[in-house]
Amino acid sequence: MFFATLGVIASSIERLATEIRHLQRTEVLEAEEYFSPGQKGSSAMPHKRNPVLTENLTGLARVVRSAVVPAMENVALWHERDISHSSVERFIGPDATITLDFALARLTSVVDKLLVYPERMEKNLNRMGGLIHSQRVLLALTQAGLSREDSYALVQRNAMKVWESDGQLSLIHLLKNDPEVSAKLSAEQLESLFDLDYHLKEVDAIFERVFGGAKA
Repeated sequence: MFFATLGVIASSIERLATEIRHLQRTEVLEAEEYFSPGQKGSSAMPHKRNPVLTENLTGLARVVRSAVVPAMENVALWHERDISHSSVERFIGPDATITLDFALARLTSVVDKLLVYPERMEKNLNRMGGLIHSQRVLLALTQAGLSREDSYALVQRNAMKVWESDGQLSLIHLLKNDPEVSAKLSAEQLESLFDLDYHLKEVDAIFERVFGGAKA
């Protein structure tokens, strides 16, 4: 279980590292690793700021997980215990623990210095024409008396127009002008469903729960 636990921790590190790598993509750019003045990025494209640290963490996670299978194979031993496991553990013990310790320290530094761009986040959300609010409209229509199947069909047929327009059309505008939707939800009700603050209302409580008891 010890090495399996190390593998799970390594996978958690990789999950966060992969998310940061995605957020740093040029077309997303909602967050990125700290990039010091004069630091070089891509050797071929001078404009790129490559996520070298999180790419490194992804690779290190694979190394740690590679110790899990040999550890499992060490479980079945002849006559309850032979020493065939010994040579394996002499390698995977130091390698896995030292690598994971380094990865945790590196991830801590990445997160501590992470550059976050909320304005870009908002821009990315807005370019979708309001599609992110489709679920709330779906649920509101079911609460207004429509079946889930009918509600889904109504929202989807309008959402697909926005999708195919690459966000040039507005979902709320289409819904307001859809007679089957407006028969169930007023313009004021629809506008309330497109309020982004609804999704952010528990942010402070979440941070308080996670960090409230932590000592500086």
